[in-house]
Amino acid sequence: MRLVFLGTGTSYGVPQIGCGCRTCTSSDPRDRRTRTAALIESGGRRLLIDTPPELRLQLVTAGVGSVDAVLFTHAHADHVHGIDDLRAFSARQRAPLDVYGAASTLAELERRFAYIFDRAPAQPGTSKPELAARPLEPDGEAEIAGMPVRALALPHGDRTVLGYRVGPIAYLTDAKAIPEAALARLVGLEVLVLNALLPRPHPLHLSIPEAVAAAQRIGARRTFLTHLTHATLHAELAASLPAGVTPAYDGLVIDVSPV
Repeated sequence: MRLVFLGTGTSYGVPQIGCGCRTCTSSDPRDRRTRTAALIESGGRRLLIDTPPELRLQLVTAGVGSVDAVLFTHAHADHVHGIDDLRAFSARQRAPLDVYGAASTLAELERRFAYIFDRAPAQPGTSKPELAARPLEPDGEAEIAGMPVRALALPHGDRTVLGYRVGPIAYLTDAKAIPEAALARLVGLEVLVLNALLPRPHPLHLSIPEAVAAAQRIGARRTFLTHLTHATLHAELAASLPAGVTPAYDGLVIDVSPV
């Protein structure tokens, strides 16, 4: 099994527009952070997590020409506004691409991107994504693209987002906390991915210290921090973290033994 970090940045991305800070002007390629997304591969099949605005560039850079399904964490713009790029997959396979998420998330996507979900064919000579919405129940488990996927409900301000456990990997982003119900489903992980927005507290996201504390409580063999801002240089953040916790970066590939 393999985890690919397509993007590891917060909603602004890094560098931010018009910013001249140390991180935004850094020559370290690990400090260039597109909006957050990931890919999990197993047995020749691929699950894509979220469709951020840079999705096309992320997939081209990673050499990805196909995905078997998409998992949406929630419908905030930085996680879904590359959804039109999915037409490359549905057009190539000449069939709808399955997309999964909470029922409320899928309903919001249908409202905001009605042309995708209206079931009307594209006009001759044009194309659009053909997607099949598949709702997931929090704490429910389903086999998706040949992989066991469990959806985990996580608080994110006034809404609930879904994190995902896929075999030995858990991918939890845009969470403010990890509830007890989710913690019970995170035993025995090889790899944990957590959002870690800032060194200071934030109302919607785990801070870096909060993410480290959550990682130590969960006890995965390796933890990677994502959804990072320009407040931290990669090298300096990496040097400040305890053993077993590492900042992710765009393009990072992690090979994981199945449990």
